[in-house]
Amino acid sequence: MNLLLSCQTIGKSYGGRSLFRGLSFGICKGDKIGLIGPNGAGKSTLLKILSGSDTPDEGVVSRTKSVRVGYVPQETLFPAQTLNEVLLNALGTDSHLDQQEKEVQIAITLSNFGFANEEELASSLSGGWQKRLAIAAELIRAPDILLLDEPTNHLDLEGVKWLEKFLQTAPFAYIVISHDRYFLEHITTRMMEINRSYPKGLFSAEGSYSTFLEKRDDFLSGQMQQEKSLSSKVRREIEWLKQNPKARTTKSVSRIQEAHRLIDELSELKGRNLTQTAKIDFSSSKRESQKLLAATNVTKSLGGRSLFAGITLTLYPGMRLGIVGLNGSGKTTFLRLLTGEIQPDKGTIKIADGVKIVYFDQHRAQLDPQTSLRRALAPEGDTVYYRGQSIHVNSWCRRFLFSPDRLDLPFSQLSGGEKARVHIARLMLQPADILLLDEPTNDLDIPTLEILENSLQEFPGAIVLISHDRYMLDQICNVIIGLGTGCDDTLFADYLQWEAFQEEQQKQERTRAKEKVEKKEAQAPQRVESRSKKMSFGEKREWEQIEGKISALESEIEKLQKKIDDPVFASQGAELQATCHELDVLHQTLNTLYERWQELEMKQ
Repeated sequence: MNLLLSCQTIGKSYGGRSLFRGLSFGICKGDKIGLIGPNGAGKSTLLKILSGSDTPDEGVVSRTKSVRVGYVPQETLFPAQTLNEVLLNALGTDSHLDQQEKEVQIAITLSNFGFANEEELASSLSGGWQKRLAIAAELIRAPDILLLDEPTNHLDLEGVKWLEKFLQTAPFAYIVISHDRYFLEHITTRMMEINRSYPKGLFSAEGSYSTFLEKRDDFLSGQMQQEKSLSSKVRREIEWLKQNPKARTTKSVSRIQEAHRLIDELSELKGRNLTQTAKIDFSSSKRESQKLLAATNVTKSLGGRSLFAGITLTLYPGMRLGIVGLNGSGKTTFLRLLTGEIQPDKGTIKIADGVKIVYFDQHRAQLDPQTSLRRALAPEGDTVYYRGQSIHVNSWCRRFLFSPDRLDLPFSQLSGGEKARVHIARLMLQPADILLLDEPTNDLDIPTLEILENSLQEFPGAIVLISHDRYMLDQICNVIIGLGTGCDDTLFADYLQWEAFQEEQQKQERTRAKEKVEKKEAQAPQRVESRSKKMSFGEKREWEQIEGKISALESEIEKLQKKIDDPVFASQGAELQATCHELDVLHQTLNTLYERWQELEMKQ
């Protein structure tokens, strides 16, 4: 495979703290790489170095001539520009396309990413659609390598599945940082982990995420056996040293040096094999009531738009309710109803006397950025009270993998995963009968996720969980409710049952849409179209440009068709598949442009 980019022994430190050292790897054409590692290991920093927006303190990053690298950070802020303007700026002045070709490329890209209105303001989009736009703005520049930092954050389940499908057929190489284990399983052909547990700080394995786990376990088991073997050898050498032989020959001096080398090697090996995990354990109020909360026929609208209707359910100890649905379907609003923060339009929510509800907000905006880590973990002094015991803040911070020497660090300087651990620590101090968790997995590393899952499984109260992490939903929830489908009152046994129901719903919608189009076409000859009002200024501008877009699009389709018809090109499987997919998108966009052109013609 062609090597696109390589790293040789790169390292990076911040404020005297080493993130990583000695990392060496390469990225080849067609690589689909997942990158994981503990929070604070330097994953995001590594992507910045690969993108060229940061530099390593040591080592070298080499790129093949003319290689384009695209980078999508965790958060992207868009100015008050339309989608068209954002992508036009992304193309920049170095593009080989003329203005008309750029417009066509933008129309194709927006259509491919599911955007219907190119004049919509980017700043008005939801977090999930802004993430789509950020990816689109990089892909329109045709990168050879795309770097994605936690791209599933802020996406709903539909968005995650869309991105999953998109990456599976991507013609470019990519590295994805993610904690979503199902997502990694489906989109990777190679996995890498940054971790001090490995000799060079990095472990890489070909295959899917599950294959990586098997190979990693084998490696770490071998490393533990190596430690045991080396420990025995060092014990023998120490016994020899204790004998303190009177005569120090050249041979014995050499043995002494070798003994010290083995002792140092064992110390380093023990350090690598020592794993630390956050200790997460939620407090329960231990109430014995079997009916904690009852919601009856709950209905809510927002801004004149119905979010959900007719929800009836009861929360009891041991119930784990998962809430799924598109962004904007009212998932967070439903949690706010359960807390009593807002009231339903119809229906009732009755909470048993004395029930304690604890709410984990996905935006986690309750803390002042300048608050020290000390005050964030221990708001009322240098001790916290957990399960009736007084714990000093130094011990409490270690429980969540923070070193006491970082306690005076401002909250704003923590990584996303570290901030998430702080919020979980604060949550644990509140005894609860019902835990309301709104996207608790965002920014957490996989080891911490696994600890969180174990803790939630052992929590004796009720849990209501919003998450796009399908693995967590499968592990935790015994009831699923889907919002935004018109069947808000239906309860499902698990996520797979909900997914099957949704697929059936979509199939029925496609059938109805097809029947509607066929009926419209059949009636078209008999119908006399009435003239609508004249075009607006924006529509007139659109009408003046649309014929040029159609012409350019038809030319592009003709070029791709000739490329596909070439017998030599037809033998290149991956490239052929990608080109056929692009051609299909072009045809769909062309049909859309023709329909819009006819619609505007009626206003002439």
